[in-house]
Amino acid sequence: MFAVITPEKIQLPPGAVVRLPGSWQDYQKLTQQLGDRSIPRIKYRPGEILLMSPLPIHGRQAHIIAMVATVLLDYSGQEYEAFTPMTMELPEISGIEPDYCFYIDNWEAVAGKDRIAWGVEPSPDLAIEIDVTSYTDVNDYLPYKVPEVWLYKRNQLLIYNLESDRYNIATNSRYFPNINISEILTECFRIASDRNTSAAIRELRQKLNREN
Repeated sequence: MFAVITPEKIQLPPGAVVRLPGSWQDYQKLTQQLGDRSIPRIKYRPGEILLMSPLPIHGRQAHIIAMVATVLLDYSGQEYEAFTPMTMELPEISGIEPDYCFYIDNWEAVAGKDRIAWGVEPSPDLAIEIDVTSYTDVNDYLPYKVPEVWLYKRNQLLIYNLESDRYNIATNSRYFPNINISEILTECFRIASDRNTSAAIRELRQKLNREN
């Protein structure tokens, strides 16, 4: 299958990433053309549009990591709102689609809302990104000042915390400071590979309940 991008049709083979020169207006036209389609993914940086068709492993890894985050939020008794998919846009500046995102400190600001006014209402507190095709750059989240970004790349979790308008790699999550997220994910992915995702998440819940 070849990549096809025309005013009438957008089609990318799985795993493909296409970079195009383009304006904000071009990006808006493409998003309108895609409509409610979740594939391909689309991103805007000043002067550049990126399209990506994810591989199946992308969605599987995103689901497992989001489920781990959900279990840990429940375990630690934190309130939250979660969204996937979500399009975040700042006109002329940025357009991105996180794989998954959570409102934790600011959940009340978006609870029950169907739309979020970017630049007016708070950005997500935690964004999760899977990078299988070198499509993701943590700095895409700088314009939105997302406090924490989890980037899973090459079977490794990188936790980035926003500090003084830049992202720095952190050892632990600010939302789970006493939990080794990387260790938990390694074990969950192992169980999911040997058995399935439900077994991995079920065993994580059981382990946390035993330690409580």
